[in-house]
Amino acid sequence: MQDAIETDSAAPPRRKARPILTRVPNPVISLVSVVLVVALWEIFGRGVNPLFASYPSAIFAEAVRLAASGRLLSAFLDSMQPLIAGYLLAVVVGIPLGLVVGRYRWAEFGIGIYVTAFYSMPLVALIPLFVLWFGLGFAVKVAIVFVLAIFPITINAWAGVKAVPKTLIEVGTSFVASDATILWKIIVPATLPYIVAGLRLAVGRAIIAMVVAEFFTAISGLGGIILKAGDDFDTARMFVPVFILMALGVGLTALVGWLEARLAPWQREISGGEK
Repeated sequence: MQDAIETDSAAPPRRKARPILTRVPNPVISLVSVVLVVALWEIFGRGVNPLFASYPSAIFAEAVRLAASGRLLSAFLDSMQPLIAGYLLAVVVGIPLGLVVGRYRWAEFGIGIYVTAFYSMPLVALIPLFVLWFGLGFAVKVAIVFVLAIFPITINAWAGVKAVPKTLIEVGTSFVASDATILWKIIVPATLPYIVAGLRLAVGRAIIAMVVAEFFTAISGLGGIILKAGDDFDTARMFVPVFILMALGVGLTALVGWLEARLAPWQREISGGEK
């Protein structure tokens, strides 16, 4: 009897069965979601007046026509150049600015107030002023993308520095580490998740800035196609660049996530999200 009790107590506990959705790969869930939404849109979109909306097959046919004419590729390249230039400039300036504002008290109270103020104000209202300063060409588009994208990057880097435990900095100070060593060896690695979050937010703002710049300056690129299609009440054509911009945003956000996995692999281990 005693042996039976000991055998039962030594038996390993049964593992709780995982819900079926947790066993489905993430890409499969995303694919099923997209297919379901597109199918429903196709079914119900055909019954809507084409002046007010369109449906996926009509949008795809219009995309093929635009691509065959060469207008789509030309517009895409016209839009990507200021987008990439403005975004990279925002990254190069925004990350160091956020680190400085978060690290030094004089910078936080001397510069941080302007960062917060400009982030809160409607920067689109400054576009007419930008046109006066930079004209209607490439430079004004880069400036608009830069201004709208820099503040999420700066503020998240700032917040990341403030979130670094003081004990880590005290350890570096106790080992007589220089201020530059503390910044690059302790603060920057601990701030990386915040910086990546800022880069992700800046992607969406940069794409919005690019389209707005094309609306208000030289009407060109993908924004120009949207504006011209809207004037012609061609909803199918108008949705083509909209979907391209959506795909671009998803792709750039995924690229930032890939960079995070390479630069801060420990973040996935400490993340509390469901895998």
